[in-house]
Amino acid sequence: MEAGLSFLGLGVQPPTPSWGMMMKENYAYIVIDNAYLAIVPGIAIMLLVLSFMLIGRALRNAMDVRG
Repeated sequence: MEAGLSFLGLGVQPPTPSWGMMMKENYAYIVIDNAYLAIVPGIAIMLLVLSFMLIGRALRNAMDVRG
């Protein structure tokens, strides 16, 4: 949620590092050679969310009393 707010300009201020701020600052580089500057933080956010979802699913399956 913090990355989304930082991308919109409502999150942490510029001296503090944030994946959303990194994406916002390097958004213009997507059309030129340095697209990885904006894509890498986006992939990092995606992998973090995916890992939390997989861990939550595994915990739910492990703690299921009906199964």
